[in-house]
Amino acid sequence: MRQYSAEFKASLIAKMLPPHNRPVPDLARETQIPRDTLYSWRTQALKAGGDLVPAPTPDERDSAAKFAIVIETAHLNAEELSTYCRRQGLYPQQIDAWRSACVQANAPVCGQAERAQRRSDQQRIKLLEQEVGRKDKALAEAAALLMLQKKLRLLLADRADA
Repeated sequence: MRQYSAEFKASLIAKMLPPHNRPVPDLARETQIPRDTLYSWRTQALKAGGDLVPAPTPDERDSAAKFAIVIETAHLNAEELSTYCRRQGLYPQQIDAWRSACVQANAPVCGQAERAQRRSDQQRIKLLEQEVGRKDKALAEAAALLMLQKKLRLLLADRADA
């Protein structure tokens, strides 16, 4: 019989109870834990009246805990990462996002001059886009006028022939 850590069990129970109310069959498919086991855990938790301390949700973890998880999972392959995530009640995408945030943490911060330059560039782009829009409209109007002139000449030529 497989043994599960108390934290993992608590995180699954928290997912099954309000406010999340995840369906047991979905969790069973996701975690590969039998439905009966999940139902019994939920029943025990409801009878105990919430004696189990739920594991922190991914959003409740502080940055140090997230960083520790990123370091802990850095060497894992996809299968091992999935197993780790199931035990911790996480998703691999969350760990990837945390990893990206850790990498970006040491990126150079834009200075005030760079922000001002970016803002002026965005304003210039907006003005240029407006100008291109006006020119497109003028071009469409000129093309329509040329077509009307051509049609008028053809009509007048037809009347002159008749």
